[in-house]
Amino acid sequence: MPFTTLARPTAEEHAPYYGRYIALVKSADAVEALITQIDDTSSLLERVDEQRAASRYAPGKWSVKQVVGHLVDAERVFAYRAMRFARADQTELPGFEENDYAENGGFDDRPLADLALELRAVRAASIALFGSLAPEATLRHGTANGTPMSVRALAWTIAGHELHHRSVLIDRYGIK
Repeated sequence: MPFTTLARPTAEEHAPYYGRYIALVKSADAVEALITQIDDTSSLLERVDEQRAASRYAPGKWSVKQVVGHLVDAERVFAYRAMRFARADQTELPGFEENDYAENGGFDDRPLADLALELRAVRAASIALFGSLAPEATLRHGTANGTPMSVRALAWTIAGHELHHRSVLIDRYGIK
């Protein structure tokens, strides 16, 4: 499948909040980043046993499994938004409450290996979506959670969001 190159979005294509994620991505192309970085995250997760996967670095924080489940859920939401915007759907989309999703996702009841496999499957779908878009579709905008955003900014946000949470797993959970 020939892939569309997704150059870094301008600051006008996303809310400032998402800039912190986008800045973490060092690649010049979001699709390339989505393809290459999932292996690093998967490799990190392979080194976590089930006991550690259920652990939290502090009271009230998510377990490792919930972090992975959150990555899956957030990527699905962001990719869905991107698909809608790419298709020129101007319906304003709602936000989602990440803490409710994490608490109600049943992630702690599943093996970490299953969650990691689901993350890879969702990533494969995201890569197929973003890689298949015509260049003009990647520049389309829509509104979600009251915030205008371009399709390509959503791809960059997915990549940066994963990097952010990978750093949390390394720095706060001590996973190496």
